[in-house]
This record gives sequence, C-alpha cells and structure tokens, in this order.
Amino acid sequence: MPVAQINGHNMYYEVHGEGPPAVYIGGWDTFCHGRSHFLARGMTDSYSTVIIDYRGIGDSDDDLSMTPSTELFADDIAALLDHLNMTSVYFVGLVGMGACIGQWVALKRPDLVRCMVNMGCWTWADPMLSDQLQSFGDIHEHAGFSAFQSMVASYSFRPDYYNANREKLMGSGGVWGSLEGRIPAHLRFIQACRGHDIRPHLKDIAAPTLVLHAGQDVITGPRTTMPLEEGLPNSTGVMMEEVAHVVAGKDEKIAFCDILFEFLKKH
Repeated sequence: MPVAQINGHNMYYEVHGEGPPAVYIGGWDTFCHGRSHFLARGMTDSYSTVIIDYRGIGDSDDDLSMTPSTELFADDIAALLDHLNMTSVYFVGLVGMGACIGQWVALKRPDLVRCMVNMGCWTWADPMLSDQLQSFGDIHEHAGFSAFQSMVASYSFRPDYYNANREKLMGSGGVWGSLEGRIPAHLRFIQACRGHDIRPHLKDIAAPTLVLHAGQDVITGPRTTMPLEEGLPNSTGVMMEEVAHVVAGKDEKIAFCDILFEFLKKH
C-alpha cells in the first residue's frame, strides 16, 4: 500500500503513468482506489500522475488536533512531492479544494510547480459561497449522506446530464461517495474551504496558470474564478460557457482535454 508518513498523518497516494511528474487533485473526493479512469483521458499516457486521498478519507488518516486549512493540505502535497523526489510538476487542481490547494503550493514552493491549472476555484469564500459550503455540511451532518449527495449533485451538473444519469450518480458508488460515513472529515474540508483566502498573495504566484471558467457553474462560476485570472501575473483564462461545476458528458470532456493538454504542452 503506497502510504507515506507526511506532515503528521498517514497519506495514501498512487502514481499512474509515465513521463514528467504531475499532480491531479479535485474536490471532496478521490481519484484513487480504481477511480483513476476519471482523470482527463490521456493524462497518464503523458505524465507520471500523482493522485491522493485527502486527510480523513480513503486510506489517509488525520490528526484532528491540526486546524484544517487549504494551506495545511498544500503542505501535505509539498511534503509528498519531496518524499517522491518530484520537482517542477504539472499541477492540475479541479472542482474546488484541489484548485485552492494548488494556489498555496505554487506560492510557497515555486520549485514544485512548473505550471498550474485551476477550475472551480476561488480566491476567497465570499458570503454566498461560504453559506453554500456550510449548507452542504449541515445537510450531511443533520439529514444524512443521501440528502447531501442529492443536493450537491443537483447543483453540480447540467440539468440534462443530471436527469439522464441520476441513477449512476447516486448511492455509495456515486459522486462524493468517499464522504459517506466520514462526516468529521467533510466538516473539516468545509472549514478549510471557507477559510481559504489567497488574495493578499496572488501577485506573488509566478507559475503560469490556466484558469478555466465554467459558465453554468452555480457554485464556483465566473464570479469566483475571474478574480484569480485577474489577480495572477501570469494567467490565461478560458471560458467554457456550457459547463457546470463538474465537466460531464463526452463532448464536454473532449473539449476540456483539448484545452488542458494544449496548455500543459506549452510548458
């Protein structure tokens, strides 16, 4: 089992593929344990891609005495890359927390980040985003996982995709399934996400960054992603008008991969 003692906890990780090193992390879930097929198609054909279980989910444990923050999770990633002797990685952070973590890694350890992709991100949790995130945690804690899963999924996909695929999205093997039975971990993720504020440091992040804006995202749409593009000194923004919080469906995934790999190949 690939577990490393990292920053005060046992951190589970996997490395898939061959080529230059990359990190690929998302929101409140994992790409590990047989879920690497959810990575952008072609990622592991070209890159040695690191995926992880965040603190408290999958096979990673947590030290509950440590205050959760996106900066703490960034320190975890940085220490893991040091453990793996990886530098100058292609850092792909998607759909929430993973993008915010990437911002801190690029700021604190520029030697580790060759370039960065951020989607579904924010520079700080404004009152609307903060209240949305808190409501997700409240629903999970007080109404149960199924109610939370239905709520977050209905906010995260285009209506046509949700209606056509609802049965496979729901249940233990469905979206955000790693949080089932892990309420304390989920609440700690939410605390970290609500506390994220990279605004004072944006000008100091030098890594070339692709900021993807999802035009139909009602959680982390252009309202929260555009300030990142505007504040970074070396950013490129691309608008995907018809995409919601989660890239879903064959056509969307192909379009996403075209944008992603064109950017990565430039760097």
